[in-house]
Amino acid sequence: MWVDFAAPLEVLAHRIVWAIPLLLCLITITRQWPAARQLDRRQISVLALCSLLLATNWLIFIFAVQSGRIAETALGYFINPLVSIVLGGLFLNEKLRRWQWVAAAIAALGVSFELLKLGQLPWLALTLAFSFGFYGLLRKQLGLPSSVGLGIETAIVAPVAAGYLIYAYGFTDAVERDLQQTLQLGLGGLVTVAPLVLFASAAIRMPLTTLGFFQYLAPSLSLLLAVFYFEEAVSSARWVSFSLVWFGLVIFSVEGLYVYQQHRARQLPRN
Repeated sequence: MWVDFAAPLEVLAHRIVWAIPLLLCLITITRQWPAARQLDRRQISVLALCSLLLATNWLIFIFAVQSGRIAETALGYFINPLVSIVLGGLFLNEKLRRWQWVAAAIAALGVSFELLKLGQLPWLALTLAFSFGFYGLLRKQLGLPSSVGLGIETAIVAPVAAGYLIYAYGFTDAVERDLQQTLQLGLGGLVTVAPLVLFASAAIRMPLTTLGFFQYLAPSLSLLLAVFYFEEAVSSARWVSFSLVWFGLVIFSVEGLYVYQQHRARQLPRN
């Protein structure tokens, strides 16, 4: 990992602090300051909860990568789309069709198998899945411009992150960083902003059930990196869990494609 010289909390703090300037620029360029000034107390309260969910997600992910558990993060983000599907059905009245429920049940079976086989709950994977799942749910309900929402979320936790860095660098001798290391840590904040802004924007425009489907691309890449680049060992039980989750995703994908084609066919003009 490019920043494995730093502890997870330090990486997270830099990610938050360095994201602020870029988000301010985005809000200014897109002329979204009026939307930011019109936020009410309820919206700010929800954004505060979003910021806690997002910070938790980031911290768990950083910890997992640094501790060589990338495959478990992949499992979490494979579960996440199906969590989004269920949350969309439960809280947003997005009707789940029969085969969508089947897909979610098969994925749940995969997690249950790992629990029974390994004798422990994959807490890291489940924390990643549910924290980001509920984050997407809350952001969709708010319907705010993506840059504004992420900017407020980041600003809420920025004082804590900045305070941690000031304490770590100014009042302890345990942490010393040269310019190159600081820039490496800062780059993490910049590359984090773009995908989250795009995610929040998509969450407003797309059904949460559809958005969940596209989310399986990221864990696929993570798993490939874990196995082929980092040479991380993946147990046979975890492969079974992955297989069940993938099977659920295949069912969801095929069913969604079929429904889309049926819908298109009904809209075509008849001679």
